[in-house]
Amino acid sequence: MPTYVTATVKVKDPEKLQIYLSQLPSTMAPFGGKPVCRGKAVKALHGSADFHIMATFEFADQDKAEAWYNSAAYQALVPNRDEAIDGQIVIVQG
Repeated sequence: MPTYVTATVKVKDPEKLQIYLSQLPSTMAPFGGKPVCRGKAVKALHGSADFHIMATFEFADQDKAEAWYNSAAYQALVPNRDEAIDGQIVIVQG
């Protein structure tokens, strides 16, 4: 069953975010992760959108998504990610 990883983030450091984003795809490729959408929060239709950017990535299943997140390649990006953004990353089953 397709599984999605969704991130909602507030940007703290745009330069570090660009570094993180440039390296992110290569960490996902071995696990079959692919982008579905990414964009700025434009308008909340219900409730509040207290984040700047939302991104969604698709994986074949939850095991692949978790293997990517826990991989050495992705974990090496985490310090930069944490300096670049505040946010949430969640797994959503499709």
